[in-house]
Amino acid sequence: AALAGGAGWRLPGRVLELVFSYLELRELRSCALVCKLWHRVLHGDENSEVWRSLAARCLAEEALRTDILCNVPTYKGKVRAFHHAFSTNDCSRNVYIKKNGFTLHRNPIAQSTDGARTKIGFSEGRHAWEVWWEGPLGTVAVIGIATKRAAMQCQGYVALLGSDDQSWGWNLVDNNLLHNGEVNGSFPQCNNAPKYQIGERIRVILDMEDKTLAFERGYEFLGVAFRGLPKVCLYPAVSAVYGNTEVTLVYLGKPLDG
Repeated sequence: AALAGGAGWRLPGRVLELVFSYLELRELRSCALVCKLWHRVLHGDENSEVWRSLAARCLAEEALRTDILCNVPTYKGKVRAFHHAFSTNDCSRNVYIKKNGFTLHRNPIAQSTDGARTKIGFSEGRHAWEVWWEGPLGTVAVIGIATKRAAMQCQGYVALLGSDDQSWGWNLVDNNLLHNGEVNGSFPQCNNAPKYQIGERIRVILDMEDKTLAFERGYEFLGVAFRGLPKVCLYPAVSAVYGNTEVTLVYLGKPLDG
């Protein structure tokens, strides 16, 4: 506040960048509203010292050192991905989020299906994220979206995502689309669709303007899986059944067209 009220707005961009590098995200959001210069300093370079410093403070060393965030090229994007990662407070009691901040680990609990939602959901805009399994799928492994009301744990080994009208899912084991407890057909819609391979990154694309959910594998667009989504807040989510399996989810931001 003192910086904004005095001569701070006239400071050189490099000096402002140095000052901003000590602030947290909530404070940076407020600073971006002060004037055009401050906004430009903060958002003009997504790899500036501001975002490098914030990433170093927010993200685990493993997340920055490994290839988890290899498809998130900027430090600002990496910070954003962390704030859109799995929620440690909105998941089954039988899973935990690993120290890297992006990977879910399911404990070996018998006769239980366990899921997790992200910290932030979406009611507008277009959004993309990556999901991949780093262990066996088991009999059911579902990726998709869920409202805040959708259950994240249930008894037995079932397709939890898509089991009611609060979630939509694609079961990677049998390629079925699921919603409201019913199979909505197979996906992708082609003959002899290849089975999911462990470690393969699936890109999920949620378009709240067109109310659709689509998927990509590699650089191949697989098509729209669900249409007519409700105008409510929808969260990226997964559900798993195999003991000690791990699932990673990374938010990418606005999807690239073409």
